[in-house]
Amino acid sequence: MAISKLRIHRIRNLSALSLTPCPGINLIYGENGSGKTSVLEAIHLLGLARSFRTNQARHLIQAEQRDCVVYAELDPLNQGEVKPLGIERQLEGEPRIRFAGQDIDLSTLAELLPLQVINADTFQLLEGSPAHRRQFIDWGVFHADSGFIQLWRGFRRVLKQRNSLLKCGKIDPRMRQVWDTEFVSFANALTELRRSYLAQLIPAFNDALEHLLPGIKIDLGFSSGWDSKRSLDDVLAANFDRDLAMGHTTSGPQRADLRVKAEGHSASERLSRGQKKLVVSALKLAQGALFQQTHNRPCVYLIDDLPSELDQQHNRLFCSLLEQSGNQCFITCVDHSSLAEHWRPETAIATFHIAAGALVTDA
Repeated sequence: MAISKLRIHRIRNLSALSLTPCPGINLIYGENGSGKTSVLEAIHLLGLARSFRTNQARHLIQAEQRDCVVYAELDPLNQGEVKPLGIERQLEGEPRIRFAGQDIDLSTLAELLPLQVINADTFQLLEGSPAHRRQFIDWGVFHADSGFIQLWRGFRRVLKQRNSLLKCGKIDPRMRQVWDTEFVSFANALTELRRSYLAQLIPAFNDALEHLLPGIKIDLGFSSGWDSKRSLDDVLAANFDRDLAMGHTTSGPQRADLRVKAEGHSASERLSRGQKKLVVSALKLAQGALFQQTHNRPCVYLIDDLPSELDQQHNRLFCSLLEQSGNQCFITCVDHSSLAEHWRPETAIATFHIAAGALVTDA
C-alpha cells in the first residue's frame, strides 16, 4: 500500500517538490520553517482532502496561487498494482479527487489511503474534548465495518432533525415519538459498533504500551453518552424537559467518550508529558496494527517531530515499534542524526533534506 512516488505543488512554501519514498521509514529533516511538516500536510490532504493544520484552503495554498495539487502513485490494496491518485484543492469550492482516472468521493478516498497522524495535536486524545476521542474511535469503526458510514450519516440526520424540533419549543407528541424511535434505533446500533471496536483495540493497545512504557498500566473504558444502566428510551423521556429548555439533545452517541485512566485517575492528570506522548502513540499504533490484521495491508503514518519530548531510550523503543509494524512512515525531525542509531541495518530507510521548501542533495 506504500506510496512509491509523491509530487507536491503550491502547498505553503513547497512550490514543486518530488519525492520517491521507500516502503518503510522516510525521514524528512530540516530547520524549523523549512517545509518538512508541509510534506506531511500534503500527504494528509492526499488521503483526507483536508489539512491537519487548518480548515481553510487559503492558508494551505501557497500565497498568490489559486490552487494546490498533490499527486501520488501507490498500491492501495497491497496487490502489486500501482495506480495514480491525485487531489486538487482550490481557494473556493470542493476538492477534486481522482483515482486511476476516475473521480471518487471522500469516503472512498479514506478507504484507499488510511492515515494515522502523530503530532502535537495527538495529545488531544488525552487532554482535549470528547469529540477528539469519538473521532479516534470512529476512524477505527469506519475501517472495520463497511456499514458504519451510512449508519453514522443516518444518526447525524436524525439528531439534527430532533434538535431542530427542540429549538422550536413546541413538539407534537406523535412527531416526537417518531423521531425518538428512529434516534434510539440508530444510537443503539452505532454504540454497539463502537463498543465492539474498542474491545478489539484494547489487546493491541496493551501490546504497544508494554513495548513503549513497560510496567505502566493504562485502562481504556467506553462511555456510551448516556447512563448505561437505563435504556436510551427512558433517558430521552426523563431528559425531555431539559432538552427542550436547552434546545438540543443532551444524551446519546453524540456525547460518547473514550475514558483513558492511569491508576484509576484521568491519564491527562496523572502522566508526565513524555508518558502522554507514548500513550497516545500507543493508541495510534494499536489502530494501525488492528487495521493491518483485519485488512492485510498497512497504514501510512505521519509523525511530526518524533524526537520531541522523548529521551533517547524511549525514542529507540518508539523507532523499534515502527520498524516492527510494517507501516510506511513519514517522520520529520530537525536533525536526523538524533534517530540514526535507532534503526536496524536491514530496515528500509530513505532520508530527505528539506530547506526553504526545496529538496536538498547533501554532499
